[in-house]
Amino acid sequence: MRILFLGDVVGRPGRKTVVSYLSEHRSSYDLVVVNGENAAGGFGITPDISRTLLDAGADVITSGNHIWKKESIIPLLSDQDTVVLRPANYPKSKPGTGWAIRDIAGVSVQVINLQGKVFTDFSGDCPFKTVDSILSSTRADVRVIDFHAEATSEKLALAHYVDGRVNIFVGTHTHVQTADAQVLPGGMAYISDLGMCGSSRGVIGMETKSSIGRFLSDRYSKLVLAQGGEMINGLDVTLDGKLAVSELRRVYEYVQTTEELT
Repeated sequence: MRILFLGDVVGRPGRKTVVSYLSEHRSSYDLVVVNGENAAGGFGITPDISRTLLDAGADVITSGNHIWKKESIIPLLSDQDTVVLRPANYPKSKPGTGWAIRDIAGVSVQVINLQGKVFTDFSGDCPFKTVDSILSSTRADVRVIDFHAEATSEKLALAHYVDGRVNIFVGTHTHVQTADAQVLPGGMAYISDLGMCGSSRGVIGMETKSSIGRFLSDRYSKLVLAQGGEMINGLDVTLDGKLAVSELRRVYEYVQTTEELT
């Protein structure tokens, strides 16, 4: 079984890049998971954008701290059959679900979405306790986690905590791909951050001038999406017949896009 994870999709440049990349490579994978929480102008995701990514070949869309930026996504999150996830450790009063199970040729694959608490404004439940609850109350042949978090220490700690109980653990949120793709002692594939899908000509997907301006002014100012130099960041993981990790490869490619998206 071969699984592709794509990092945070940032705005229209990211969407165009994902659609273009999957049009060429989707047939090579059994499952594709995409983090789409920045897909709508850099903040949030809408039902139409979700459909664009799903039609392009994504099987599950994960998210993070920006999932609530577009209220239009709430009915889709609330659909009992949704594959658009919000972090599972948000309070239960929040709409949506934090995990989904897909059947791949008779193999059940559970995708779990979690949000980190270190260096964030997130006040939800503990990700460690939340993942314990999910793993003990659900059943699947393969488990994969997208942990949307800032601190690499928190990512590594949670990864070691679930190593041996989960097959693949990927970090998202920082938009910068890390060089630590590895198989942990318990057999779990791991990377601290997938990186992002979008323009490489700015600051983590945003135009350079507006990003520098925010730091210089020391106050909130509007960020503008960067354009050009689109890239795909992610992780390519192969599981063998016994569902053990047999190969993993960081995906870091520049993609020439031609298709126009709204």
